[in-house]
Amino acid sequence: MIKAILFDISGVLYEDKTPITGAVDSINQLQKSGIPLRFVTNSSRATEAMILISLQRMGFSINASQVFTAPGAVKRLLQIKNLRPYCLIHPDLEPEFADFDQLDPNAVVVADAAERFDYQRMNIAFELLIAGAPLIGIGRNRYFKSNGKLYLDAGPFIHALEYAADVEAEIIGKPSPAFFMAAVNSVDCLPEEVLMIGDDAEADVLGALNVGLQACLVQTGKYRHGDEDTIQMPRANLASSVVEVIKPFL
Repeated sequence: MIKAILFDISGVLYEDKTPITGAVDSINQLQKSGIPLRFVTNSSRATEAMILISLQRMGFSINASQVFTAPGAVKRLLQIKNLRPYCLIHPDLEPEFADFDQLDPNAVVVADAAERFDYQRMNIAFELLIAGAPLIGIGRNRYFKSNGKLYLDAGPFIHALEYAADVEAEIIGKPSPAFFMAAVNSVDCLPEEVLMIGDDAEADVLGALNVGLQACLVQTGKYRHGDEDTIQMPRANLASSVVEVIKPFL
């Protein structure tokens, strides 16, 4: 029996800042049902606060305690370990890490940095890793979809640094088991009682299944025909959109 639901955000609730047809009404109705909901994302081009505001402006009735972002999880990890990060991140994400001393970094944080993935910045990160700094990655996503096109995400660049420096990154976002379990623990349920809904077969669906959750792949966002063929596990489903998935819970 499903007692709580986790939602990926971009590609599941909206595409290019336009809500998926029927998603706003469906989510807002589901909020009234009493089923605990969490909205989990590896998105690294906005802070947690910016993501929440964006969703609310689209009409989604979501509060801050329901939003789990990978950058937010990285921030909390850095605070716990008292690390000074070299941040290879998108300019829009800089406010999330503004409180950290970054003058003498002893850790490398990599997210989707877009045009900042240049030789100079990658080499600075490489030099720090060679000197012993840990590599912290915000997800291994290979690509994302925006304005109808696919773009490289942080995953390929994290792999490049791992290969060059002969290190292994600590991945904080999906499909990290710790990230999923933090969300599961926040709703006080067993993993098998939680459903994850996402558009990424690897990070969302397989990541959730591997830690015991149930999962559903939706055919919106970055979904590409045949993605479901990579999921050969029980507890997995396929649906046209988030609206179809949550209809039975309304």
